Amino acid sequence: MAGNATRHEYRPGQISIADWLDSAAEFGLPAELTGTQIANIGSEDIGPEIWTALHRAIVAAMADDNVDGIVITHGTDTAEETAFLLDLTLSATKPVVIVGAMRPADAVGSDGMRNFVNAVRVASDAEARGRGVVLVMGDRILAARDARKVRTRGTDDAFRGFPRGSIGLVTPAALEWFGNPWREGEPPRYAYSHDLPEVPILYIGAGMTANVVDRILPAAATGIVIAGVGEGNMPEAVRARLVERAADGLIVVRASRVDEGLVDREPEDDPNGFVAARALNPQKSRILLQLLLANGRDANEEGGLNKVQAAFDSP
Repeated sequence: MAGNATRHEYRPGQISIADWLDSAAEFGLPAELTGTQIANIGSEDIGPEIWTALHRAIVAAMADDNVDGIVITHGTDTAEETAFLLDLTLSATKPVVIVGAMRPADAVGSDGMRNFVNAVRVASDAEARGRGVVLVMGDRILAARDARKVRTRGTDDAFRGFPRGSIGLVTPAALEWFGNPWREGEPPRYAYSHDLPEVPILYIGAGMTANVVDRILPAAATGIVIAGVGEGNMPEAVRARLVERAADGLIVVRASRVDEGLVDREPEDDPNGFVAARALNPQKSRILLQLLLANGRDANEEGGLNKVQAAFDSP
C-alpha cells in the first residue's frame, strides 16, 4: 500500500490473502480460490524460514486432488530467487505461478489485480503443466530459470526473460503458449533443504584488490559467486586470491554484473578451478550453488567441479 494514490511510497504487508481473495471474487473468475497466508512482509526480508513454509504448503497442495494449480503472490524484489528455488525443488506435475505487482494496490494504475487474474488463468490451464514454476507479470509468462527483474519501477517490461524471452502471453481474456511443455512429469531436480549454506556474492568493480576477498569470505566458506565485469571477469589480484581459495575447496562461480549475456567457460577456468554461470545471473547462481552444496556437491569429490558446471549448463 502507498497510503496515498499519488505518493511515491510503498508499505508491504498491508493486505491479507483473505482480503485479496475477497476483492478478486468481484471479477467472477472461473476458478474456486482458497488461500493460505504464509507471510506478509516485503520480499527483501524473505529467507529460509519462509521458503520452508512455502515449499511445504506447495507440496501439500500438489498432493491434494482437489487442487489444479497454485498461485503465489510475492513481492517483486526477490520473486525471481523464490521462483528459481521452487523450480529446482518441486516436481513439474501441477502449475505453480508466482505473481506480483510493480505498483501499490492503492496507487494510480495499480497492476496487482490484473496480474493476479492473469496468474489464475495460467494456473487453471492444463497446458501450464510440465513447464515448472513460472512467473506472470505485465501480461507475460516467464520461466523461472529465465525471469529477472530489470526495472525499479513501472509496469512495462519490468521483468524480462533471458536467454528465452516470454514463454507465453496472457490477459484476463486470452492465453497463448509459445511451444510445448518441456518438463512433463519431471520430479524435483534437487531435494529441498532448510539449511542452505551461506554463499556470498562479490560484486566486482574497477580497482578492487585481493583484500576484498578476505573481507567477504569466512575461513569455512564453501562457495562464492562473482558478479564480474563483462563476461565474468575480475582484477588479476582478485582472481589470484580466489584461485588460492579454490585450491582449498572453495567453489567459485563466475557470473556477470551485466544484465544479459552468457558467461561461458574459458580455458583458464580449468587451472583456476572456476565454474562459469552460463545464462544465470549472480542471484540465481547463488541459489543454485546453495542447493548444490546442500545436496552434497563438493569441489574435492571425484569430478566435483564438472558436476557443478553441468548443473549450470542445464536448461
